[in-house]
Formats: sequence, C-alpha cells, structure tokens
Amino acid sequence: MKNFEFHNPTKIIFGKGQVENIGRKAAEYGQNVLLTYGGGSIKKFGLYDEVISLLEKEDLNIFELGGIQSNPRLSKVIEGVKICEENNIDIILAVGGGSTIDASKAISVGYYHDGDLWKMIKNDGDFKKALPLGTILTLAATGSEMNGNAVITNWNKKEKKAIHEAKYPDFSILDPTNTYTVPRKHTVFGIVDIASHVFEQYFSHTKSSYLVDSWAEDILKNLIKKSSVVLSSPENYEARADIMLASTMAFNGIIGMGKEEDWASHAIEHAVSAVYDIPHGAGLSIIFPNWMRYVLASGEEKFAQYGIEVFDIDPQGKTDKDIALEAIDETRNWFDRMDAPATLDYYDISRDDLDLMADKAVEDGKIGNYKKLDKNDVLKILKMSYN
Repeated sequence: MKNFEFHNPTKIIFGKGQVENIGRKAAEYGQNVLLTYGGGSIKKFGLYDEVISLLEKEDLNIFELGGIQSNPRLSKVIEGVKICEENNIDIILAVGGGSTIDASKAISVGYYHDGDLWKMIKNDGDFKKALPLGTILTLAATGSEMNGNAVITNWNKKEKKAIHEAKYPDFSILDPTNTYTVPRKHTVFGIVDIASHVFEQYFSHTKSSYLVDSWAEDILKNLIKKSSVVLSSPENYEARADIMLASTMAFNGIIGMGKEEDWASHAIEHAVSAVYDIPHGAGLSIIFPNWMRYVLASGEEKFAQYGIEVFDIDPQGKTDKDIALEAIDETRNWFDRMDAPATLDYYDISRDDLDLMADKAVEDGKIGNYKKLDKNDVLKILKMSYN
C-alpha cells in the first residue's frame, strides 16, 4: 500500500424523511439559495414542492436553475454563475443525480473564477474558494454527493472534462425513497456506474492493499445481489438504501486509499459521450468488459482474485487466466441480466468517428495505469465494442 492522506469533509444525512432537515440546514449558510435541478421529475413526483415549502418556512429567498441534463453542459454552468453573481447567492442546493450535482459544483467554484470557465475546467486548477453546496440525492450512481469531482461537457467543442478536488458538498441528504421513481434503465445505468467506479480503483498493481480490496469486493457483491431485488421491486427500501450507500462509498476516496488507480475506461467513455451524448452508465457497460479483456495480460492474478472473491468462482484446476476470463464473462452476464447495452451499435455510433473519439480520449497523453493506453489501444478497445 502506498502512503496517502485522506480527508472527506462532506456530512451525510441518511435515511427516510431526512429531507425535512433541508430548510434548517440551508439557513445555516445564509438567506439566498440557488435551487438547481434537472428535467422536471422532482416536480412530477412532489419533491420540488416539498423542498420549496421547507425553504420557505425558513424565510429563505429562492432562485432557480432547472433543466440541467445528463452530461451537464458548460452553458448551464455559465447561467448558474450569473444567477449567483446577480443575487448574492449564499448556498447552492442541488436536487437530483450526479449531473445536477456536478453542474452545481462547477457553478460553486466558477463563482470565484475570473475569466474563461471552460479554461478553468480543462486546466483542473487549484480551487481555493467555492460557494457552499448542499445536495438532495435522487439517483444512486456517480458518488458526486460525497466527492470533490465534477464532469462537464462543452457541447460546442464536443469535449467532456473532469475537474478534481473542486468542491465537496458541505452536506448531502440521502433518502432512498427519493429513488423509488427512477426509471428502470436509469437505475441500471446507475448500478453500472457504481460498479465501474469500484473497478477503476480495484484493478491496480498496488501490492498489500487487501483491506481496501475487501471493501471494494463487498460493494460489488452487494450490488450484484441487490440489483436483481431493486429491478423486480423498485420500492424495496433496503435494496434502494444499500445501492444508494454503495454509490456513496464507491467514490468518496475510501476504496482508493493507498492505491494506484486506473480510470482509462472513464476517459474512453467521456470521449464517446462527448461526441454522441449517450448516458454515462450505458457507455461504461459497453466499454468496461472490453477494457478488461484488452488489459488482462497486464495482470491476470488480480482478475482471478476478482472472480474468486466477487463471483465465488471455484479455482480448482484452473489457471489465473481461466478464472479471469470466467470473471469477465460473469461481469458481462450481470450487465446483460439488467439489460444494460453491450455494444456501440446500440446507439448507432458510427465507426467513422472512432478516430475522433480515440483522439479525444488521449488528448492529454496516455491513459490508465493497469496498462498504459495510447490512441491505438483505445481504437482497439472501441472496435471490440461493436457487434
């Protein structure tokens, strides 16, 4: 295990009915609140009215930025910063999934940035100041509710970039009942996203990380077990709660402690969705099993460990490669059982754009650590991702 420092300042407020605390929590930061949200589902299912009522009880001034879409756009970040500047916003309150929270993080740090916001995001700078941020999570997927990262898309440039350690939410309210109405396909994409965050940290050449590995394996085993429950019973509280907590724990820094991490598959998916605007979790469900097969020769032992510990594969009479290949098949089979997309053909992604997407993936140099990938490697993984 490598030397490391760990600090996570986000307060998690977890459980049924915890949204009732939102007015009191927001009032701790000031009078002027920017409420951010997505396409309107929070209005359809009553969460919007509940939040507004609770904020109004504290006599808070409420300003709104709605319409934040998946793969959140730079244009919305710019719009949000302008609202904050014009209304002396004291706290941003993001109600939604990772896209809404990511956009809100970028607004939070963008408020204190002079100059080109896209340049700030691309340079992934040293963010010294940010507006306070609270979240009410409605989709278990990205882990953005308890980390400092945000991914923003500049649609005009067909670019998608991540900023790191930008802004941790000051608090996040996690009520599993707010995920009951998430459509099946978005529940699936969320589960794949959670698993992918675990994979990016788990598949590492760092030695002597057994404790951290065991935490990662437990998250994956929980996801496999509870995914079938929640897809057949969307209002099963315990399943929704376990998946929501898995999302948070998968990407809050804990399972990456002391590890050299990979993140190549995310870089490839970001390049694909920057051009085609597909759901992030869907892209990962296509790419990750192919990344696994492509990099397998760089470390069969870790994939064998994954197969034994997560899928209970019997190692008797098998080589590490045998177990590893079986584990990759089990991963694809799990995704298939959830009806997650398996090929780029599903979204009519043209082979004519492979070169463009590969260029975007390696724009800043080689990606990944399990195996360093250049443009040619990315092209091969993308080609593997077709029928």
